[in-house]
Amino acid sequence: MSKPSKQKKVKSEASRYGWAATAFFMAVLFSGLLSLGSETVLNRAGLVLALAILLFFICLGILFDIIGVAVTSADEKPFHSMAAHRERGAKEALRLLKNADRVSSICNDVVGDICGIVSGATSAVIVARLQTGLNVQSIFISVGVTALVSGLTIGGKAMCKPFAIKQSKQVVYWAGRFLHLFHRS
Repeated sequence: MSKPSKQKKVKSEASRYGWAATAFFMAVLFSGLLSLGSETVLNRAGLVLALAILLFFICLGILFDIIGVAVTSADEKPFHSMAAHRERGAKEALRLLKNADRVSSICNDVVGDICGIVSGATSAVIVARLQTGLNVQSIFISVGVTALVSGLTIGGKAMCKPFAIKQSKQVVYWAGRFLHLFHRS
């Protein structure tokens, strides 16, 4: 076995650090935008709308977790055939699969963590609204809402991971189809 050249090792490290910096800036940008949007809406929202926003962010985190898992477990072979037959979304699906490590990082880490943080902030608003509406100041409301949100998020992801693995081809195909909508010919 030959050792990797020193030049390849330096490029690999530079690429890794470059990707980490890109992920950092993406996280800051997306987190800021999603937080600003949700805070703007939550300032004027009632309890029902706040709950809907919370459910949206929980579901968004679960959806991106499904995509991240599917991309890491799907096989490229069927997508090469689809791309050869010019099926919509096949080229985009192949691009996702060829960059599975980065796609997984974006879906599971960047989007997933941002959804967790924003759902935590939304939970705080819901706790405040519940305490005001019930005219009660109790730590049990905060603990209950936090536990419920954690359970929904973690349970939802745990429930969907087997689906993402077993149906990885379909998940990646539909992600590719969605991305194809933004493709310019």
